[in-house]
Amino acid sequence: MTGKTPTVRPARPYFSSGPCAKRPGWNPSVLKDALVGRSHRSKPGKAKLKDAIDRTKRLLGIPDDYRLGIVPASDTGAMEMALWSLLGARPVDLFAWESFSEDWVTDTTKQMHLPNARLFKAGYGELPDMTQYLPGNDAVFVWNGTTSGVKLPDGNWIPGGRDGLTICDATSAAFAMELPWDKLDVVTFSWQKALGGEAAHGMLVLSPRAVTRLESYTPPWPLPKIFRMTSKGKLTEGIFQGETINTPSMVAVEDWLDALSWAESLGGLPALIARSNANLKVLEDWVAASGWAGFLARDPATRSNTSVCVTIADPWFEALPPEAKADVAKKIASILEREGVAFDIGGYRAAPPGLRIWCGATVETSDLKALTPWLDWAFEQVKSA
Repeated sequence: MTGKTPTVRPARPYFSSGPCAKRPGWNPSVLKDALVGRSHRSKPGKAKLKDAIDRTKRLLGIPDDYRLGIVPASDTGAMEMALWSLLGARPVDLFAWESFSEDWVTDTTKQMHLPNARLFKAGYGELPDMTQYLPGNDAVFVWNGTTSGVKLPDGNWIPGGRDGLTICDATSAAFAMELPWDKLDVVTFSWQKALGGEAAHGMLVLSPRAVTRLESYTPPWPLPKIFRMTSKGKLTEGIFQGETINTPSMVAVEDWLDALSWAESLGGLPALIARSNANLKVLEDWVAASGWAGFLARDPATRSNTSVCVTIADPWFEALPPEAKADVAKKIASILEREGVAFDIGGYRAAPPGLRIWCGATVETSDLKALTPWLDWAFEQVKSA
């Protein structure tokens, strides 16, 4: 490391973990064909929504007999729909290791008050023991801990012959990690993570087993309109054909179609995963040489290739009191933002002090390579102040 100010700046200093960077080359002109001023229920409106569903499904390799729908309120809305519509039929196993997985625990235990819920928790940087899952139970979990940078390495802990449903929040994993669809019954994600789409729209994937549950089980609590996916005991198929429950933004839909076109032009999901892995490798190489940085996810097998959480491991930092540690991390992020080289990379407020750097496919590897000298420089500025 050196105290000399770096001379090369990232061309696009957008490393936020959500909404994440737009795809390279994006500009507002890509929205020129947005169906503004028209009903989303018009023939062309429904066609665009159906196109968004079909192309998303193909890109992710979602099985043909699975449903995919556009739903309100981003990934949160999709998960809430799933939890409140499906849970209660069986005991449920809850797995939590960061803030969003804790949210689903709160829904299940403090709002729905499910009596037969088992909770398995781990601290930031770790995974709970997923092998505790009982296949007769439902399971609720995230695939990638967006605020901890810890992902599931695989789905081997989920038996193929399970009786319960597996409900997976995959919002920072979709488009960057392989998801074992045969092990997942419900999957949710949003447009603003991974491919940089605009906010407020979620996507909900249902396996045939999840559909059977919806059509055979009525939860004991009332469901608001935006959660209802059945009518007279049958799945409302229109939701999964582009007939959205509420009014979507057709500008956001156009933006999502543009993001899909970009992903398809690269070569689809394998290319997106490769870009994310290459970006993570830049940070892994930098951490190995930095002398002061580490990863919150110490195990490489569970280290996210999207929401990468960087810790400060310097002895000077370790000797500081807790409140001073948090201040150091905030100052580093503030310096980088002031210099215009990295926006929105502060660690999550409930996580250990550090930085969170998005490495998904819409981030250019060259920008991460340009960022790393600035990370060293900013740390030195704070340490020597």
